[in-house]
Amino acid sequence: MPPGFHRLIAAQFASALADNALLIVTIALLVEQGFPGWWAPLLKFGFTLSYVLLAPFVGPLADAVPKARLMAWMNGVKMVGVLGLLAGVHPMAAFTLIGFGAAAYAPAKYGLVTELVPAQGLVQANGWVEVSVVGAALLGTVLGGLLVSPWLQGSGLYAAAREGLETLGLTQASGLSLSILALMAVYGSASWLNLGVPDSGARYPACHLRLGPLLRDFSEANMKLWRDAEGGLSLAVTTIFWGFGATLQFAVLRWAADALQLPLNQAAYLQAAVAVGVVGGAAAAGRWVPLRAAKKMLGFGVLLGLLVPAVAWMPSLGLALPLLVVVGVVGGLLVVPLNALLQHRGYCLLTAGRSIAVQGFNENASVLGMLALYALLLKLELPIITVMSGFGLSIAATMALLWRRERRRSGAERRRTLQDLPDSALL
Repeated sequence: MPPGFHRLIAAQFASALADNALLIVTIALLVEQGFPGWWAPLLKFGFTLSYVLLAPFVGPLADAVPKARLMAWMNGVKMVGVLGLLAGVHPMAAFTLIGFGAAAYAPAKYGLVTELVPAQGLVQANGWVEVSVVGAALLGTVLGGLLVSPWLQGSGLYAAAREGLETLGLTQASGLSLSILALMAVYGSASWLNLGVPDSGARYPACHLRLGPLLRDFSEANMKLWRDAEGGLSLAVTTIFWGFGATLQFAVLRWAADALQLPLNQAAYLQAAVAVGVVGGAAAAGRWVPLRAAKKMLGFGVLLGLLVPAVAWMPSLGLALPLLVVVGVVGGLLVVPLNALLQHRGYCLLTAGRSIAVQGFNENASVLGMLALYALLLKLELPIITVMSGFGLSIAATMALLWRRERRRSGAERRRTLQDLPDSALL
């Protein structure tokens, strides 16, 4: 890997660690303030909304300034959102501001990876990125569970910190103040790491900063990537995967509470089981799956969808836990090669920042749609087992259609190639 790559990974890990832990802490804050359960997925909805609304702007922004510096600035924006939580701002509003920082952070991060690493190393680099992302999700959920645990909240340190923050006027008597403050320090460390990542040296032509040209440019870039055979396929897969993954994150928490009667701090550890599997699958894909073989991993998408109903109907934690790890492994094997293919095609067709912005727009629009549907189903009081089964089977069917279409397209290309060969080459 090139110089500065592993510092970039460390910065990404710290920022994502805080994001994932803060989600658990903010869910606990909603419970503390008496909000109904269907507000929890709306936190992620607000966080993700910035990815969609700001997509036409964050790509050009990431291409206009050194990407590592932009990442440091955006961690600063996240810290402002955390201060909002301490000051008593509505959790939805504060988490939406944190999502704004994450929305501009993402194209800078993935764009810098694409600029630093040559095409033949992109699957391996994405393996590193996904291991850091999922490792952060794993440890973030564990850290979040620890920070909301009754043991820690009942400690003398917690009481002293709460009194000190009340004296400063930064909190409204929340029992989670010290947890929120600790996560702000993690965002600060991520900013410090970002500032030490070297500039890739990549520079792009200046673009229009007016709203009309920006929207037209983004729309054209979006259509260009969707119409590309490999780009469109990989974009469809990652769009479905991340929408499904965000929904599964909340569904597992609700399923653990309803089916297994686990409290939030213990239910968060079930998310960690999925994350362990994704780390293993991502590492294996980065080690053994070359870029040219990415499309062969589509079958894992079908398997992923079928595994989720199986988890939902498991009668005990002992049976469900290993199956959740398998879900993670299959997800890692699917998304890392397809994500690398998407980045490669996006970099070839567009620019690093614009391609990642297009990818983020589509993937996060999927997250918004699936989370909104999930929240609606919860509000209608459908059983969580039914909800998980329906989502899983729908994903399996969609992935099967994509896999079948790709096989037909590849077969047609081979036939055209054979028809174009001279007769002497066929002898």
